[in-house]
Amino acid sequence: MAYAYNWFSIGPALPAVSASFGVPPSAWGGLIAAFLVGAGALQVPSGLLARRYGTRTISLIGALLLGVAAVASGFAPSYLALVLLRGLAGAGAGLFFSPAIALVGSLHAEGHRGVPVGVFSSAFSAGAGLGVFVSALLIPWIGWRGALLFGGVVLLVLLVPSLVAIPRTVGGPGPTPLRRGIPFALRAPSVWAMGIAFIGLEGASLSAGQYFVPFAESVHGWAPALAGAVGALFVFPSFFGGPVGGRLTERSVRRRTQMVLATAVPAVLLLLVPFVDLAGSAGIGIAFSVSYGMVYAMMYVLAPYLPGLPPEEVPLAIGLFNGIQLCGGAAVAFAAAIVVGTWGYTTAWTMLGLATLAPLVVLWCVPRTGPATAPALPATPASPG
Repeated sequence: MAYAYNWFSIGPALPAVSASFGVPPSAWGGLIAAFLVGAGALQVPSGLLARRYGTRTISLIGALLLGVAAVASGFAPSYLALVLLRGLAGAGAGLFFSPAIALVGSLHAEGHRGVPVGVFSSAFSAGAGLGVFVSALLIPWIGWRGALLFGGVVLLVLLVPSLVAIPRTVGGPGPTPLRRGIPFALRAPSVWAMGIAFIGLEGASLSAGQYFVPFAESVHGWAPALAGAVGALFVFPSFFGGPVGGRLTERSVRRRTQMVLATAVPAVLLLLVPFVDLAGSAGIGIAFSVSYGMVYAMMYVLAPYLPGLPPEEVPLAIGLFNGIQLCGGAAVAFAAAIVVGTWGYTTAWTMLGLATLAPLVVLWCVPRTGPATAPALPATPASPG
C-alpha cells in the first residue's frame, strides 16, 4: 500500500507543482509519464534479475529505490529534476512489482493462487486510493513537497519489518540452472498480446484518479478535500475487485471473455465523467475501479497457466506485459495531458475511454487455458522452504 501511494501522490500535487515551477498543465503528463516509463523500462530486467537472484531480493531492492527517490522528490530544485526523480522512482517500482507478485503466488499451490494474488493486487489499489486522498489533504497543509516526502518516508520505514517478516527461505533463485538462449516468456505471443491489449486500460487507470482532482477543482469548483475523496473512488474500490477477479479466473477457462467484459465497463464509464454530478461521479469512480481491479488480478493469475511458460519465468512474463502496458500507458497519460491543455477535459475523458477499448482485439492471441477447477489441497501444508 505504501508502495502504491508513491505512484498516485503526484496527481493532486500537479497544480501546485505548476505554480512552483511556472509550467503549464500540458507539462503534467511529463511527471506521470516519467514514472510510468521508469516502471515500464525495468519490468523485463526485474524478471531477469529475479531468475538470477530471487524474487525476495529484487522486490525489496526495488521498494528501497522507490522510497529513496520519493524522498528526494520532495527536495527537487526544478521541474526537470522532479521529472528525473519521478523516473527513478518508477524504476524502483518496476523492480518491485512483478517479482513481488510471483513471490506471493509461489507461496500457494496451483489452483489456490487466485484470492491471495487478488488480495495483493487489491493492496496496491488501496494504496493508490490513499495516494490520491491523503496527498490531497496534505498538500494544503504541508505543501506538495511534504506530501511526496511523506510517502517516501513511510515506505522506507516499512521496509525494516519487511526484512524480518518475509523469510529468506522463500523467493530465492530457482533450484535448476537457467536455460540458455532467449527465455520463452520473451518469445510467447500470448505474453505480448496480454501487454498490448491493456495499454489503454493502464493509461486510463493511472490517469483517471490523478486527473480527476484538478478536473473537479477547476470544472466543478469542488474543494480539494472533496475532489480528493471522489478521486480516490477511481482507485480505492479496486481493492474489492482484485479477489473477485482472481477467484473467477482461477475457476474458469473463459478468461478472455471475462477480461474483455471487465475492461469494457470502465471504458464506457469514462465517457460519462464530464456529464454527471457528485453522486454520478462517485458511482462511476466505484464501478470503474472495481472493474479494472478485477482485470489486473485476472492478468496476474492467468500468467502461470499460459501454455509452455516455465514456472521460473512467471516473473519475467508478468514483467514483460507489465512493461508493455506501462510504457504504452505512459504515452496515453501524456497524450491525455496534451488533450486537456488543448481541447479540455471532456475530450480527454473521451480519449481515455476509446483508448481503453481499442487494443482489446489482440486478446484473441491468448489461448484458452486450464484447469477450470482447483486441485485439492494437500493434507499437510508444505514448509515455506
